[in-house]
Amino acid sequence: MAMLWLQELGQSLRLQITWIRFDSNPNLIRWECLKDILLGDWTDGILCSIGMPIIRGSERYNCQVLCLNRKILMIRPKMWLANDGNYRELRWFTTWKQNDQLVDFQLPNDISEALLQKSVPFGYGYIQFLDTAVAAEICEELFTPSPPHAELALNGVEVFMNASGSHHQLRKLDLRLRAFIGATHTRGGVYMYSNHQGCDGGRLYYDGCCCIVINGDVVAQGSQFSLKDVEVLVAQIDLDAVASLRGSISSFQEQASCKSKVLSVEAPYKLCQSFTPQMSLSSPLKIRYHSPEEEIAFGPACWLWDYLRRSGASGFLLPLSGGADSSSVAAIVGCMCQLVVKEIANGDEQVKADAIRIGKYVDGQFPTDSKEFANRIFYTVFMGTENSSEATKSRAKVLADEIGSWHLDVCIDSIVSALLTLFQKLTGKWPRYKVDGGSDAENLGLQNIQARIRMVLAFMLASLMPWVHKKGGFYLVLGSSNVDEGLRGYLTKYDCSSADINPIGSISKQDLRTFLRWGATHLGYSSLAEIEAAPPTAELEPIRSNYNQLDEVDMGMTYEELSVYGRLRKIFRCGPVSMFQNLCYKWGGRLTPSEIADKVKHFFKYYSINRHKMTVLTPSYHAESYSPEDNRFDLRQFLYNSRWPYQFRKIDELVRKFGKEKFSGGGIGVVAAGSDDPKAGL
Repeated sequence: MAMLWLQELGQSLRLQITWIRFDSNPNLIRWECLKDILLGDWTDGILCSIGMPIIRGSERYNCQVLCLNRKILMIRPKMWLANDGNYRELRWFTTWKQNDQLVDFQLPNDISEALLQKSVPFGYGYIQFLDTAVAAEICEELFTPSPPHAELALNGVEVFMNASGSHHQLRKLDLRLRAFIGATHTRGGVYMYSNHQGCDGGRLYYDGCCCIVINGDVVAQGSQFSLKDVEVLVAQIDLDAVASLRGSISSFQEQASCKSKVLSVEAPYKLCQSFTPQMSLSSPLKIRYHSPEEEIAFGPACWLWDYLRRSGASGFLLPLSGGADSSSVAAIVGCMCQLVVKEIANGDEQVKADAIRIGKYVDGQFPTDSKEFANRIFYTVFMGTENSSEATKSRAKVLADEIGSWHLDVCIDSIVSALLTLFQKLTGKWPRYKVDGGSDAENLGLQNIQARIRMVLAFMLASLMPWVHKKGGFYLVLGSSNVDEGLRGYLTKYDCSSADINPIGSISKQDLRTFLRWGATHLGYSSLAEIEAAPPTAELEPIRSNYNQLDEVDMGMTYEELSVYGRLRKIFRCGPVSMFQNLCYKWGGRLTPSEIADKVKHFFKYYSINRHKMTVLTPSYHAESYSPEDNRFDLRQFLYNSRWPYQFRKIDELVRKFGKEKFSGGGIGVVAAGSDDPKAGL
């Protein structure tokens, strides 16, 4: 019986080496970092897989450096790079294409002298130890149509090490787990999966959840959301179980007998221990999943904490309207404060040190209460006008009290009036709201004035309130527009949607509403239930006995419909005609082709008119597959012909052909069905 002791080291080293790639002399610095690791005792008796970029000749490769006992055993370059969605690896690296050879890589002189090692095998292959065989499979390679682990297993590799950088997205963890469970379920093996944990310095949060799997069973699982910099996962497994499974599968034996040979590196070391009854083995675990509501709470909360502690800011400021979106952001910040206090209570000295520095604690004090901590680092401000209701003002105040934020209440009517007076002096005109007889242009202009004043005031308060309270630093302004409003363009350019960062900018309205209901109970902010029940409204127009401004009426579509349009447009790549056709399958039982055509045209009209807003969208936590943010995720152009002349004419032809009858049900196809599926596009 061969006993293998496995340890998954956390993510910090790999992230550090990635960050310094862009320093003035990155090639020197990354080798210096590796040298420091190897000259210490980090690799004594432990096989380590360390990620770093390596230049060979004229090419730069994304590599795993496999080290043991202060020596480099092999350098494994990545063969398949992530180059879609949020990733552009081909911008920085090239793929290793010589899969049938291991070449000799000359180490830099100072590394060679320090390690007493001149060269190392470089390429695709595995390491053959005296008692087992180990190989690296790097991140994206696991998810390719023909992953390396398939032929490596046929070549006798028993242990696979995957150092990954997989970002969090709602409902995504199961997809990831199924991948490395499937890698070992039918062909046997041990899969060690490590993942970054923390903010990548941009829109992504890497959610950890390191795992160790043997023959399809998870025997160790790390946390998915954590404030820790490093997390170590340990398992003890019996490698004979791998050989036993493989020997029992006839098709595996047959395929192994005619396999394509993969080159190997001989390593004269043993990794396994002999059988002893005193050693306990790791048993299969029940996989732990967070609900989508928990993911919305913990993922953005950890992202905000990472951003706050690394940015040099002293806290956050949020324009809190009392509506669902800004209240969701406030609750997430409150959750962040709860996590910080919890980790300090659990003895995390790094979190404690960061919290003391950010919260300006002195004389040995540190956060012990989340509300007290929030009062130090979180400002909320209700910026009301004559169009604001007492209900939203009250809801904002109650929620701020529950969270503990430093809350301000300000009326901005005098600023609005001053701008309108200036406008009248320039033009001789005084615009009116539509309910008071004004035009659409006047109505929109009056709403935008209020919205943009709030943005200016928010940034002014964020920069000056620390000074008012004799604190150093500055506050980061938080945005609170959701993914559906971004898709439709239902936001004013440079209003409160323009902020420093936005933790909910890639989360749908439907998911936010379920999060609010969950948060009312599980976060202890009971007012969230009342906020969720209130109809969404911008409160930018006057309230009359016969008129209340409502978001879905303004948009001409429901938030549920917007999610459908978003998935069809982004995930399933539908233009106007194909969207119309798929929605005929989906909605044909309740709407006529003409009614569906009107909805599709209405969406694409405003989608195209407002695409320019995506170029200045506040950097948002990425959580949804149909995010319209054009920075690096949705790379479509921002200028379209809003009349869509050919496409709309084609839709009209189809409407005339089908007539006015509704369709009776049958199958609706994978695209139309997927438009309702929150997991679509993972």
